[in-house]
Amino acid sequence: MGVKLEVFRMIVYLTFPVAMFWISNQADWFESYVVQRKRELWPPEKEGQHQELEEFKERMRKRREEKLLRAAQQSS
Repeated sequence: MGVKLEVFRMIVYLTFPVAMFWISNQADWFESYVVQRKRELWPPEKEGQHQELEEFKERMRKRREEKLLRAAQQSS
């Protein structure tokens, strides 16, 4: 029974990773699960979204500069 058990264990140990590799590299599976999930998590940017982000960053920078300027004037 020892040799048969070892052969069975070796088949299982080799078959499982090969099967998982084969399944995960199927183009249909990749497209249907991985790409769709990525689009759900990180949707494509809209036209004005980048411009809005830049404007927000500029407003925050100006606020921070004004706050630092006021703090510097008060300490003088």
